[in-house]
Amino acid sequence: MKKVGIYAKKNHPDVEKIVFDIRDRLNRDDITVLLEDSVAELIGQVNGFSGDEIPDLVDLVIVLGGDGTLISVARQIGERRVPIVGVNLGRLGFLTEITRDELPGMLDRLVTGEYKISERMMLDSFIYRNGQQIGKYTVLNDIVINKGALARIIDMDASIDGRHLCTYKADGLIIATPTGSTGYSLAAGGPIIFPEINSLLISPICPHMLTNRPVVVWSRSVINIEVKFQDDVVFFTADGQVGRKLLPGDRVEVRRSESRTLLVRSPSKDYFEILRTKLSWGER
Repeated sequence: MKKVGIYAKKNHPDVEKIVFDIRDRLNRDDITVLLEDSVAELIGQVNGFSGDEIPDLVDLVIVLGGDGTLISVARQIGERRVPIVGVNLGRLGFLTEITRDELPGMLDRLVTGEYKISERMMLDSFIYRNGQQIGKYTVLNDIVINKGALARIIDMDASIDGRHLCTYKADGLIIATPTGSTGYSLAAGGPIIFPEINSLLISPICPHMLTNRPVVVWSRSVINIEVKFQDDVVFFTADGQVGRKLLPGDRVEVRRSESRTLLVRSPSKDYFEILRTKLSWGER
């Protein structure tokens, strides 16, 4: 490891000190640290790099913040297979599982190469209008089709590998990776899927038919959703961060991406401990 990039949620009060500490520690082993533009500006450094540029220049990135910050960086890295160290500056995250107190020890392990990586599946999603592709989004967590605040129930035809699944009449639909199963899908009543299982999860949001339940399908499945009817605005969102408006007749295609997110794991936690902590399992 010769070069490390740093991204951060810059409105945290301690980010500046943490960035200096990381840089000082890594520089002692002749590791060059590249800062994303907003981080460089925060600490008064003029030679920052764009978020899209850094993955081509480094061997590993460190993300300071929460799960949302890490998800955004994962999309920027895309297919470049650069490992991500997620450092949570608040409460323990599902993805940013390394705490601030654990960071010094993790930096030592990064220098010596004594760390493990969890490979996470991503999704490619395509939006088609009148037979023409008008958008492509790669996500780590999920894509969501949902109604505007005043819209009525949406009608959506769903198919898997060209075979009709059903017509959902619901407030919306979530298609999630196993990593994303603990996000919006979980709030909508979907199951938790172990993150390294290759599968896709389809979860309706407030379905009109109570028999419409979440469905888990093979990761190689190709899912198509066509918006059939709407009274008002319907939105497509990718990882809850970017997206666009959909029109009647628009088709959303979702399939497993060739890109994978590589997460450096905390040496002191396993996935089930994170679930117990985040979801308060066993507490009264």
